[in-house]
Amino acid sequence: MDEIVVQLKSLALTEALPLLLKVIGALFIWFIGRAVIGGFRKVLDMGLHRRQLDATLIRYVGSLFTGALTLMLMVGILGLMGVETTSFAALIAAAGIAIGAAWSGLLANFAAGVFLLVLRPFRVGEEIEAGGVVGIVQEIGLFVTTLDTSDNVRISVGNNQMFSDNIVNFSHHPHRKLTVKVPLMHGVDVRVLQQVLLDRLPSVKGVQEKPVPQVEVAEFTLHGPVLAVCIFCKPTEYNDTQANVGEAIAESLLAVGYTLPAAALLAAPPPLAKVG
Repeated sequence: MDEIVVQLKSLALTEALPLLLKVIGALFIWFIGRAVIGGFRKVLDMGLHRRQLDATLIRYVGSLFTGALTLMLMVGILGLMGVETTSFAALIAAAGIAIGAAWSGLLANFAAGVFLLVLRPFRVGEEIEAGGVVGIVQEIGLFVTTLDTSDNVRISVGNNQMFSDNIVNFSHHPHRKLTVKVPLMHGVDVRVLQQVLLDRLPSVKGVQEKPVPQVEVAEFTLHGPVLAVCIFCKPTEYNDTQANVGEAIAESLLAVGYTLPAAALLAAPPPLAKVG
């Protein structure tokens, strides 16, 4: 019995005690490492907040950062305890390659979303045309950008598709140019019509005083000259102002007694052809 006790004491001193010390050291390193990772996470979040990035992106990047460092910490602790980590690291690398291949489309959208948030070619609330869609930006997500169209339809476009296409931002500048073409018949006093329109346009709702409205002869056709009525308005009021300008032009033509000859009604183009 005494020999068994001696053997147990010897085993405890040679095997159990070093293992216990390794476990205590591993726990100490784990808690210290987690505290250091938490500090780095706070610094990263502060840096991303200063850049005014999207809150969703900040949380996602922080989670990736914390997860990667925690995995490295676990591998280091296992190596310290004498566990063979070579095959474990190879398994992680193989899994990473498989996941990357399977999620290549999502990763492309994620990377494009990061560039959209950093470069900021558009912001939430602006009207854009990108990825074959025209609408007002509602959200710039991690993988898709959500837009609402003029007919109140919500469309989500992949960030990679949007970033790889031409992006037209209608709301970037404080005002937007609106051009309405007015086809006329030969024999009309163009100067009179120009002056009538110039006098009428400043009172139209949505038309800005500066830059001043312009009425010019844009081209000549077989039927007669074509006037180009150019005004500037706020981007958010573009559609309403376009309708108001069209009504004002029609009223101005009626006020000066302009009518199409009966023989030209079928051959002539429509009295108003709006081109934004």
